[in-house]
Amino acid sequence: MAPKNQTFEIILGSSSLARRQILADMGYHFQIMTADIDEKSIRKEKPEDLVMTLAEAKADAIMLKLQNPDKFAVMSSPTLLITADTVVVHEGIVREKPSSSDEARQFIRDYSGGSTRVVGSVVVTNLGTGCRKGGWESAEVYFLDIPDEVIDSLIEEGMILNVAGGLMLEHTLTLPLIDTVIGTADCVMGLSKSLTEKLIQEAL
Repeated sequence: MAPKNQTFEIILGSSSLARRQILADMGYHFQIMTADIDEKSIRKEKPEDLVMTLAEAKADAIMLKLQNPDKFAVMSSPTLLITADTVVVHEGIVREKPSSSDEARQFIRDYSGGSTRVVGSVVVTNLGTGCRKGGWESAEVYFLDIPDEVIDSLIEEGMILNVAGGLMLEHTLTLPLIDTVIGTADCVMGLSKSLTEKLIQEAL
């Protein structure tokens, strides 16, 4: 996508490569900052509430960092901060990033020949006005059978240890084993394009 005629700054509050790629594909220029919060210390019963609360906590942490002018370049106004969070919900259980290779292996085996649900939030904060807009979307992913050798390769490579539920839709090993996605691929990958675009306009 061609770069937009962008009249505002964007900070993407995420270390996710997929989110960076999605935002770049949308035609936006942006800087990266990470929140570095303890996500496990924030708990909510409903996955929708959890992803919203985590995205807001990430935004709050980055706003605190931005109050230190010695560490970060001063942004021109207006500046939007985009934060997000994603979880996988499998058979009613919320899954975040796998805590070990063994857990990641179990996660992927559970998906084989079955389905799972992904819930993702986006929060956009206008740093000039303090206006904050947020929302969430979900998608269902249906899988073909996942061979053990594919699982072994994914575990060995290690990237899936850094994503919610050990699920990387876009991975070259995973993609051919996806039967159907009900919803959008970008929601599964961590940043819904349509939701992000809507919230950017609302926050401006």
